[in-house]
Amino acid sequence: MQGKKFKAMIVKEKDGKFIRELGEKSIDDLPKGEVLIRVKYSSLNYKDALSAIGNKGVTRHYPHTPGIDAAGIVEESLNDNFKVGEEVIVTSFDLGMNTSGGFGQYIRVPSDWIVKLPEGMTLKESMIFGTAGFTAGLSLIRLEEKGLKPSEEEILVTGATGGVGSLAVAILKKAGYKVTAATGKNEQHEFLKKLGARTVLKREEVDDSSNHALLQTKWGGVIDTVGGNILAAAIKSTKYNCSVTTCGLTQSPNLNTTVYPFILRGVNLLGIDSIHCPMDLRVKIWNTLAKEWKPDNLEIIYSECSLSELNKKINLILEGKITGRVVVAL
Repeated sequence: MQGKKFKAMIVKEKDGKFIRELGEKSIDDLPKGEVLIRVKYSSLNYKDALSAIGNKGVTRHYPHTPGIDAAGIVEESLNDNFKVGEEVIVTSFDLGMNTSGGFGQYIRVPSDWIVKLPEGMTLKESMIFGTAGFTAGLSLIRLEEKGLKPSEEEILVTGATGGVGSLAVAILKKAGYKVTAATGKNEQHEFLKKLGARTVLKREEVDDSSNHALLQTKWGGVIDTVGGNILAAAIKSTKYNCSVTTCGLTQSPNLNTTVYPFILRGVNLLGIDSIHCPMDLRVKIWNTLAKEWKPDNLEIIYSECSLSELNKKINLILEGKITGRVVVAL
């Protein structure tokens, strides 16, 4: 494999500007690692788009190949746990951030970043989930650890047409929960109902600006993907001893609230970090996504593109114009 060339998206910095182009890389360009993987599918996440426009908070050094998700086949391995020909998934850790990522036909990574493809899931399906679906699954795991069970209580999902949000709606429905989805895309209400939302709310209906310390209780649990005032309002309207997860900041990274929901209602605010999730829990979530939590209508959540079409999709996700997931076929 030494010297073998492959196609990849390459982001370059030139005169203070960042240029994305489809080019060739060599296997020799890849970082050191125990396992070489031929990437069959990747997926597009907002973090990939940030890397692709030169966000130094995501990627420090350029030229670089983004792609925080990858699924493919082991081509070379120095670790006996992974055999040549096995199908595997890599998400999180440093992939696509400062390590050459899934927007190239090959990656080389440490073995402790890798999950074997679970039974009951294809490589493409694993990338329909990707980091977004894994984050949604981790959010539900954390809520259930705090006592959440399927009941008549409504579970709120904010930013519900995004990657994490759309999969959270579908996973919650599959797991037996009653879901309320909130979105700023009014034209996507029917899409969210098809995913499993019982009720769909406009963004402004969950974006309370009254500055009240507490609001009327509504939610038996919340999966928030947007942060900012919407997260604050969700916390204020969560029921006694129930929990809210937070994993995103598309509205704002700021959280302006008081301690009252926490000390008067016992609300739990649970931070979700998929990057450093322990491997035993990571494997458990992937296996649950492949079986009990696998939505029956996974095919309506994604669109597919090639590497040559990816540039346009990156522009769209930066403009907030992507619904669901984008799978990249390599």
